[in-house]
Amino acid sequence: MVFGEQTARSGREEAPSPWMRRGACPTLVEPMRTGDGLLARLRPKGGILSMRQFMQLAEAAQKHGNGIVEITARGSLQIRGLRGETVQPLAADLDAAGISVHAGPSIELSPLHGITADEIGNPAEIEARLREKLDAELLSPLLAPKLSILIDGGGSCGLAAVTGDIRVTAVSRGVWRVAINGDERTALPLLTGSADAAVHAVGELLRLLVSLGRHKRCRDIERERLLAVFPSMERVLASAPERKGPLVGTLALTNGSAVLGLRPRFGQIHATELIAFLAAAEALGATQVRPSPGRMFFLAGLHSQSAARITEIAAGYALSADIGDTAMHIAACAGAGACTSGHFQTKARAGRLVAIAPELLDGSMVVHLSGCAKGCAHSGRTLSIVGTDDGYHLILYGVASDTPDAQIAGGGIDSAIEKLARLIKDKRQAGESTAACLRRVGRHDVTKALRQE
Repeated sequence: MVFGEQTARSGREEAPSPWMRRGACPTLVEPMRTGDGLLARLRPKGGILSMRQFMQLAEAAQKHGNGIVEITARGSLQIRGLRGETVQPLAADLDAAGISVHAGPSIELSPLHGITADEIGNPAEIEARLREKLDAELLSPLLAPKLSILIDGGGSCGLAAVTGDIRVTAVSRGVWRVAINGDERTALPLLTGSADAAVHAVGELLRLLVSLGRHKRCRDIERERLLAVFPSMERVLASAPERKGPLVGTLALTNGSAVLGLRPRFGQIHATELIAFLAAAEALGATQVRPSPGRMFFLAGLHSQSAARITEIAAGYALSADIGDTAMHIAACAGAGACTSGHFQTKARAGRLVAIAPELLDGSMVVHLSGCAKGCAHSGRTLSIVGTDDGYHLILYGVASDTPDAQIAGGGIDSAIEKLARLIKDKRQAGESTAACLRRVGRHDVTKALRQE
């Protein structure tokens, strides 16, 4: 969809105006003002770009923005450093590249849909039915900007760990489960049935949300109203097999080809490096780029030898295919210099954290570095280091807006992190994870250790 079509269908004026509004999702039509200019976020149609399209996107990011391209925790693409006069030329360049961006709420598909052998159902078919049957509902201005619809085809590379307002998950051949408000483990199941039944259920949910008023989310729907629409929901089984999300590294496919998962360091790469890397990868046979949750992307169309060669090349562009890379356990927002709300440079702090506190990065938890109390990089409860006007808040297990367990002066953050890491090293029992150790040791002993000279 071209820029003009998207604005026309949503009923907005052609020039994007609410740039100062925070809390909504920035889009190609309505970018958000940050510390380094305007930020636009997009999810390409089907979640797939050709190699050439991704290179054209990077070229457009360099031409119209500051050249920084990011992959978010949910697998969307972000272009930073735009200016008011470059927003529409960016959209025009992306449209000329054939990069189609749908209006309305985000519909997220399993990143490797259609190519993995253990996929149970085809998410692309469900998305096509949703857009055909529910076009008017999906474009309602009353829907919340951050409303998310996940379509998970099942298998090992699905969206089990990703939270969503509405989840449509393949549970067996031809059978889909619709659930709301959570990830695969926590979402409330409403219905299990055919593809048509699942699409109809999504339509009922969208109409229910609209009936509640402007920008409501599925968590706002009372159980009684759900039961009135889905009377059999209490009989729907909530159990689901544990599945891991997409991982970096090489995944061999049954047809003899392979895909390679790569993670930009802290989810960010400059267009110049990205273009050079993509050109090298394309020369080695890569045909597709598939952005994925976890701030990573997949290259498809490879074989095992080309995947190994690209892995070697990727390291020179700060792209990691190492499943043991401790940096993957850090969630860092844009931070100071890139966001007007950021109180510290989160990416630099993340690099420092990797160097001085490996004990905190064993993979049992995410370490959340948030430039402010909004906590944009990570919504779950975890160890959080949050920037403030006069230093940092340390939250042992919570979200960025929670009451801190300790307050740290600006110049004392390295020392505090080192003390926390040393405490974990000294107190951790055999076979115990960092997260379990922190829970066992508790707030009192942690804050006591932080006060010691």
